[in-house]
Amino acid sequence: MVTLEHSPVSSSRKVLGGTFVLRVTRVPTQTLLDYFDDGRSLYEVLEPFPSVRLENARDFLTLNRSTKSQMSTASGMTNQPG
Repeated sequence: MVTLEHSPVSSSRKVLGGTFVLRVTRVPTQTLLDYFDDGRSLYEVLEPFPSVRLENARDFLTLNRSTKSQMSTASGMTNQPG
């Protein structure tokens, strides 16, 4: 289960100026999303980034989907006719 304590993402001013990266790496999360947007598979995305653990990548994707779903739900609720 992905929680704040066990988040696959971290951010620190000391690492890439605070850019969100996968935990214990210097790989920006946006880079992974860009690769996926280009239609690459999880294994194709991980190939050039040996420091990224498969489990962290999967957890990040789960977190990203969950966040998008929550944002979509919240957006739909605010746009409902009153």
